[in-house]
Amino acid sequence: MKKITLLILTLISLNSFSQEKNFIDLPYLETSAKCDTLVTPDRIFLKIVISEKDTKGKFSVEELETTMNESLKKLGINTQTQLTLKDLASNYKKYLLKQQDIQKTKNYILVVYDSKVAGKVLAELEEIGISNVTLEKTEYSKINEMFLILKQNAVVKAKNQANYMAKALNQKIGNAIFISDLKTVVDRNNNSNYELQEVVVVGYSNRSKQNYVPIDIEFEKIRIESQIYIKFKIE
Repeated sequence: MKKITLLILTLISLNSFSQEKNFIDLPYLETSAKCDTLVTPDRIFLKIVISEKDTKGKFSVEELETTMNESLKKLGINTQTQLTLKDLASNYKKYLLKQQDIQKTKNYILVVYDSKVAGKVLAELEEIGISNVTLEKTEYSKINEMFLILKQNAVVKAKNQANYMAKALNQKIGNAIFISDLKTVVDRNNNSNYELQEVVVVGYSNRSKQNYVPIDIEFEKIRIESQIYIKFKIE
């Protein structure tokens, strides 16, 4: 019984080795292809900082928060889903050293879905005395679907390249016998925060609120890239 089992295992090993050898011995052509595209971000995250220090103690954080909430709602923003509290900080060190009142600061993250609304937000916050706004990050909501499209385009591009190369040798390519997804890249070009206060000042300072035209902010596009590697059998 042991001899039969050993024989079966030997035959399986030889068969596997034979298949691997046959694959390696096949005449093949290998090529790689890369496709990329630029997309406009449709999720824009703004970091908003409200501080009692900025108003010289005239308004509390709670008052500023209420005013900000009302102003954002007037712009059609759902503050329950689009506005989140990032953290809460109080300047206890200053209070202990100088025996002054505690000056509180709150950080928020607001997500908007296009640059025009972002411009309106900046102007509205400037109007109520909140100018400490920075761009936290940008995202593209359909990035996974875009990856699939780019992979497909890269495969088509690789096949066309293989056909041209084989034609130069008076040969034809057959089925793909190996394919590898080498890499996918997302380049948002926003590794650091961008100060946005100056945009508000330039676009708003000399106009009344009624005559204000929203700033046409151009956020940097997101580059998405996909690269594949394929081996085609030569017939």
